[in-house]
Amino acid sequence: MTLPGRAPLFTGVGVALATFFDQHGEVDEAATADHAARLVDLGCRAVVVAGSTGEAAALAENERDRLLAAVRSAVPGVPVLAGTGAAWPGLAARQTERARAGGADAVLTLSPPRVADPTPYYRRVAEAAGDMPVLGYHFPAVSTPGIPLEILPALPVAGCKDSSGDADRLLRTRASFDGWLYVGSAVLCSMGGPLGCTGAILAVANAEPELAIAAFTGDADAQLRLLPAHAEAGRQWPHGLKALTAGRFGTPTGARMG
Repeated sequence: MTLPGRAPLFTGVGVALATFFDQHGEVDEAATADHAARLVDLGCRAVVVAGSTGEAAALAENERDRLLAAVRSAVPGVPVLAGTGAAWPGLAARQTERARAGGADAVLTLSPPRVADPTPYYRRVAEAAGDMPVLGYHFPAVSTPGIPLEILPALPVAGCKDSSGDADRLLRTRASFDGWLYVGSAVLCSMGGPLGCTGAILAVANAEPELAIAAFTGDADAQLRLLPAHAEAGRQWPHGLKALTAGRFGTPTGARMG
């Protein structure tokens, strides 16, 4: 069930924001928010807080709340999405309610693990979201099996992020799904714009926002230049991404996961 007539939350490239930690392993909201503002200045059109790239599984609810508040304040002119996926509907709904109360413009909700039909799960999330848009999140490498393509059009979501890296799946989704479609894999970034996808939400944009933005327009050279960064970011996750981002911007490298 898409939302006909509603303008897209954003078009172009958004960043799946890394979460930074201080030397004691505590969340560094200031460094994270400063990085979000930097990326927006470089052209990112939206910011996702506490998603899979942001080590959401290692964050307490109050830490998620503080991150959302800090980033929301730092980037008042662009949409801020909160990751709210969880292993069971009750927690996903509660995290969605907290995100809504905290000023998120939308939520990005990873499908639950080992659930063949996530329809009841997304219904709970949609109820908790109210008028706030919900984006489904298909990332089977992290939460198997993901969102079956034949189920996606009937889900109560406004759109979907597809991080599978599966070109065939992306093509078939574009052909059959009327909601907002965001590319989530850097290897398919250059397909997104020419195919008419709404945008992209990329982890590698933490370190290479300009290349990601150019690649999304169909720039083949930018796509090829983005691939080494994509490979480095995925090495020993999330340490590879943290190191890559630090090399470009001098950001903290600590992580809770990996």
